[in-house]
Amino acid sequence: MDGLDPFDTRLLDEFQRGFPLSQRPFAALAATLSLTEAEVLLRLERLRADGIISRIGATIRPNTAGASTLAAMAVPGARIDEVAALVGAEPGVNHSYLREDDWNLWFVLAAADDAALTARLARLETVARLKVLDLRLVRPFHIDLGFSLRGAGRVAPTGRPGGPVPLDDCDRAILSQLSREGLALNSTPYAALAAGLGLGEAALVGRLHRLIAAGVITRMGVIVRHRPLGWTANAMVVWNLPDARIAAAGHVLATHPGVTLCYQRRTVPGLWPYGLYSMIHARSRHEALAVLDSAAALPELAGVEHKPLFSTRCFKQTGTSIAEAA
Repeated sequence: MDGLDPFDTRLLDEFQRGFPLSQRPFAALAATLSLTEAEVLLRLERLRADGIISRIGATIRPNTAGASTLAAMAVPGARIDEVAALVGAEPGVNHSYLREDDWNLWFVLAAADDAALTARLARLETVARLKVLDLRLVRPFHIDLGFSLRGAGRVAPTGRPGGPVPLDDCDRAILSQLSREGLALNSTPYAALAAGLGLGEAALVGRLHRLIAAGVITRMGVIVRHRPLGWTANAMVVWNLPDARIAAAGHVLATHPGVTLCYQRRTVPGLWPYGLYSMIHARSRHEALAVLDSAAALPELAGVEHKPLFSTRCFKQTGTSIAEAA
């Protein structure tokens, strides 16, 4: 990771999850690194200003604070910019990419509930005059996108069974802050967040413990932007195999070195038969394809039809807005 010293690298690599829920969490990081709290805060401020991290915050398990889906359109080349702008302007769209496939414009859309999500997809079909594939999540195998930037070891998937979790308005406000702006970069960020929500610090931390234990927050820590660090080969690999084989294949694929996300989604009969998805983030196309070759050789995936969809443009990438979803 050119341009980063060893302390920067450790900040990015060691604190992507398990962030301290203590009164002075950055002091805890400083003690681990043998730095001062002020030095840690200055480094994080610089890394954020340089676009290397988006926030110190949380990733949220899909469909716990509303409904969401992965969607795709087959957009003619001459209309890419036009349709991408329409998609990006739709409330609730937080990721939008151009990928190498006939179904080339991919985006993540969130809404308050399934009915609102369906209505938003229908509206996009109308304004874009294009069919939208609605590929809703069926089962997560690994969904938090935290991985070693030094290629040192493999973090085990942290997904939990995804039952409904009751959330109140205060929970939603906490999740919205942590999934968009994140914690303030000061000595007592939980106290600052609690004050803004009209809570006591202890009450806020108690809610965070509950949300983490319930699997609503899948990861709490440094949220890294991978492209500025050289991880520019982003491939979504889709696999076409019978539903009865997806669970076994998904669990194995989720722990395979180089696979950074893995989940099952709905298919669209006659249009899109792929039900198992895996993401590969690599530093080159060659490296990504090598990971794919080794994954395709797994006994659970041997001979399975699949294809990699490399991203070629990023139109939008933000945290999920709980407020927009509503």
